[in-house]
Parts: sequence; structure tokens; C-alpha cells
Amino acid sequence: MAKYDLTQRIAPNLDRHLVFPLLEFLQERQLYPEEQILKSKIELLNKTNMVDYAMDIHKSLYRTDDVPQDMVERRAEVVARLKALEEAAAPLLAFVQNANAVQELRTDKHYNLQMLHDRYQIGPEQIDALYQYAKFQFECGNYSGAADYLYQYRALSTNSERSHSALWGKLAAEILMQNWDIAFEEHNRLKEIIESKSFSSPLNLVQSRIWLMHWSLFIFFNHDNGRTHIIDLFNQEKYA
Repeated sequence: MAKYDLTQRIAPNLDRHLVFPLLEFLQERQLYPEEQILKSKIELLNKTNMVDYAMDIHKSLYRTDDVPQDMVERRAEVVARLKALEEAAAPLLAFVQNANAVQELRTDKHYNLQMLHDRYQIGPEQIDALYQYAKFQFECGNYSGAADYLYQYRALSTNSERSHSALWGKLAAEILMQNWDIAFEEHNRLKEIIESKSFSSPLNLVQSRIWLMHWSLFIFFNHDNGRTHIIDLFNQEKYA
């Protein structure tokens, strides 16, 4: 069955975190030796901040309670960086966690920015810090927290490129949490932006469509109406 495995062809068009479910599937089906899958997981994890997970796999792979010193040092770096980012975003984190305060927000982003500045002394630096914090949370494997903070960031940000990137992150997080209805909504939202956005080159537009098509497979293979949606998407000329 391994000869029919398309993971290596699909993976280049996925966020590395989206490759983990594929490796889990291959491991469950025992299509490859256990050692090979575990080594692939560690190699993938080395490019993320999921150090604790990498340590656990290392222990399982080599049947030991010890881990390499570089993993220990890497973990300390991740914890320190996470703390620094949390401190930088602290004023805005406190705001978004206050339900009464959040109710003051409107659909007018410029009003929101002025209100945050005048009432809470929150400015562009804190909003950018929220993005960095959310992104780091995602890299640490905290997909729930990342999804929440990326949503809040997009509600406040006037940086279209960053907002676009945040939406990709939000989509990935919802897929990884298997929130298929929400993921489908984010997929549609991202598709609309891709088709209306002005890209620097036609190649970048095509690349975004290719990524979206590959990411959408997770949704369509799990959503209740997935079969209908995948037919609708792939019958469109731009995605055929």
C-alpha cells in the first residue's frame, strides 16, 4: 500500500503542522516502519516550537528517559521567547480577554484603533505583538489559543498582508482542531480574498490557489457536505 502514498507529493503544499495528521495516519496504518515515522516526526518538529512533543518522541524512538542537550537548550529558548512575547502583548491580551471591553469594538477599524489608544493606551506595537504572540502559540502547537488571537488580530489590524497571513494561520488551526464547520467558513473567506487580492505576480496567485486546494482536502474529506463542496470547487475553471 505504501506505493500509493501521496504524502511526499502533498506535503510541499501544506503548512508543516498539517503534515502531522498525515504522519499519524501512516503510523496507524503501519504503512512504514515505526522507526521511520518517528524519525520523520522529529525532523518535522525540529522546525517548530513543539519541543516537548519532540522530546517525547525521542524518548519513545530511542527507548530512553534522556534527551539531547540541544533539545533542552531549545526548550529554554522557546519558553523565554514565549514569555517575552506575552509580556509585549500583555495590554492587548488583557483587553481581548475582557468581554465587556471587547463589546466596545465596532466594525470601523480606525475607530477601534483610536479608541484603544485613547482608553487603553494600546497602539500599533501591541497589535503587532499580538500577531507575533499568536504565531508563536501556533508554532508551539497551541492551536486553540492561536486561533483566538489570530481572530482578534484580524479584527483590529489594518495591515492587509498580515491579516491575509493571519487568516491562513486561523484556517490551519481550525483544521488541526478538526473544527470542520468553522474551517469551511475560513476556507471560503480565504478563497474570496485570494480571488480579489492583487498579487505581485500571476505565479503567486496560482501558488495560493494550489495551497488552498491542498488544505481544503482536510475539510472536504471530513465535513458532512464535503463531497458536494469538493465537486463545486474543483469544477470551477480556476481550480480545475
